[in-house]
Amino acid sequence: MWQKTKKFTKTQIKKILNFILNVNTLKGKERRGWKIHKIKNSETTAEHIFSLTFAVWALGKNEKIDLNRAIKMALIHDICEVYAPDFTSYDAAAIDEKKEISPKDLLKLKPKPTRPTIEQRKKLEKVKKKLEEEAMRKLISGLPLNLKKEIKELWEEYEKQLTKESHFVKQLDKVINYFQGMQYWKKYGRLKHKLWAARIKEVIDNPNIIKLVDEFEKEIFEN
Repeated sequence: MWQKTKKFTKTQIKKILNFILNVNTLKGKERRGWKIHKIKNSETTAEHIFSLTFAVWALGKNEKIDLNRAIKMALIHDICEVYAPDFTSYDAAAIDEKKEISPKDLLKLKPKPTRPTIEQRKKLEKVKKKLEEEAMRKLISGLPLNLKKEIKELWEEYEKQLTKESHFVKQLDKVINYFQGMQYWKKYGRLKHKLWAARIKEVIDNPNIIKLVDEFEKEIFEN
């Protein structure tokens, strides 16, 4: 027997529609890192989310994790970018380590395509966290309480990196970004591919994800 549908109120439907339409704007938002590298018609945030979610689903089958939770986490991990800037490590590299920086100051800085220091990364993360929290509050405001609570909890779990699911999704997030970067390097040659290849090895420890990266590198570097 099919369960009887629990109907939303007219107000709830309007709020859900508004949320869906806001998230849909990510289909046209090109990722900042690729724009810094002057990649034309580059990957959007929505396209990145799409790739990551399928990777989590496919590789997560062999993990001792709550796969349903991990997939949802992949879907919502970057949706705050509807309202928040998509800062990169290049933005961190432009920060003056000796000065405090505000969100407005950070937006005015010219990104530097070099590796930031630990202190620069900390300063960026502090500002980035504040902006993203405000963006997420705005994005999910008014949603039915159970949906709002679930999205908020999943996003905070991902940000805090305290669970197996969040750690798994985070590693694949970086790997999917690496894959896209190397594909752009293969096509345009504008990225420091050796630096990227060395950096990715520093952030992954999952055996299956390591195998995935190894297989990808055979395809991209040997063919």
